[in-house]
Amino acid sequence: MSSNTRAPGAQQKRLAAYLDSLAQAAGHADRRVPFQSYCTGLLLPGERKSVEPMAARLAPDNVRRMHQSLHHFVADAPWSDEAVLDRALDTVLPAMLGQGPVVAWVVDDTGFPKKGQHSVGVTRQYCGQMGKQENCRVAVSLSVTTEASSMPVAFQLYLPEVWSEDKTRRRKAGVPEEVSFRTKPQIALAQIRRARERGIPEGVILTDAGYGTDTKFRTELTEMGMPYVVGIMSSVSVWKPQQMPQPAKKWEGKGRPTKLLRRDPDHPPVALKELALSLPPEAWKAVAWRQGVKRKLRSRFAALRVRPAHRDYWRSEPHPEEWLLIEWPKQEKEPTKYWFSTLPADTSLMGLIRLAKHRWIIERDYEELKQELGLGHFEGRGWRGFHHHATLCIAAYGFLVAERNRFSPSARAGQLALSATALPPGFEPRGRPRRQRTA
Repeated sequence: MSSNTRAPGAQQKRLAAYLDSLAQAAGHADRRVPFQSYCTGLLLPGERKSVEPMAARLAPDNVRRMHQSLHHFVADAPWSDEAVLDRALDTVLPAMLGQGPVVAWVVDDTGFPKKGQHSVGVTRQYCGQMGKQENCRVAVSLSVTTEASSMPVAFQLYLPEVWSEDKTRRRKAGVPEEVSFRTKPQIALAQIRRARERGIPEGVILTDAGYGTDTKFRTELTEMGMPYVVGIMSSVSVWKPQQMPQPAKKWEGKGRPTKLLRRDPDHPPVALKELALSLPPEAWKAVAWRQGVKRKLRSRFAALRVRPAHRDYWRSEPHPEEWLLIEWPKQEKEPTKYWFSTLPADTSLMGLIRLAKHRWIIERDYEELKQELGLGHFEGRGWRGFHHHATLCIAAYGFLVAERNRFSPSARAGQLALSATALPPGFEPRGRPRRQRTA
């Protein structure tokens, strides 16, 4: 018998063992069956991964009973999301490390377009999926990455102030009392601290400009001893190379001693865009950093050592010097991306670029989590259900990550050795776009 023939049975056994281990982390023994059923439903082929269509695939002869079981488990049962993700990581991380060390921890947020006003966290805000302000909810995540793969290890809904201050909506959505308003960078910092306490092998922190532009976020990473390569906005101010603020005025023996730094009107800090445009042609280097789908990815970059200038007139010491990396594609009229980095001063240009561009790796995670495992398909309105559904999606995805690293690089949801039972005749799940009527 060929290995291909044996593989499906072996894979099913690995999946069963994995889900059984995770179900134990969910607590009571009576949660084992719905836990395994829910994760199996997420991994099965199917267009919609909300509770109702999954129940129909899993138990077409008794959809109502399966629906009740799955709905209670995801929306009401008080199991710990962190405990389940920790248990998933116990299996997934060793498989990832078998192919190479941890390279980075990636902070990101993802949006879920949603109509109405009563689903937890939904308000009009920027939605990355839509690329504009839209009615949606947004969740902050932290992913651990190696050179070849990645895995989300933390996932939490961002609760806007209009929600955190609305006692009525909080109560209806079941938002825990201890959850107060926190900015996205504050949520990310809490996730990073917990990941360190968990003992996950550390990597360089990578973020986009939504986080990197926050000076307090960068400062706290430095205080934790976590190096970073973070996107920043072109309007951020810095001191030109070899420049810095002036020291405090010399105390003349009267009044309170002065400690605050000063700025020289003749040599003020400049915005990043202004600095980038002033660089000489020889500062820009053409670099290919990765093989793309059809060709190598190339662009022009410049890297220099600078000091951030943000509100340093309220400081007694200048901000430490760090890397500024700038990308200016040849076909563009001006630079397009900027990064700050606290990597060592002897880091090569290629080293900076590869880490700055390493964030691309989590795009595959969220593409599969949303399109194949139904991360955005949960139809409930509550805090607990939203997080439970996301945790189960990530846990199911973790099995695919482990399979790719240990056995099959091409493993995908819907292509496992699992078979779905035919849906009941005429079954149309809620949430599915209505078919257009023919004339």
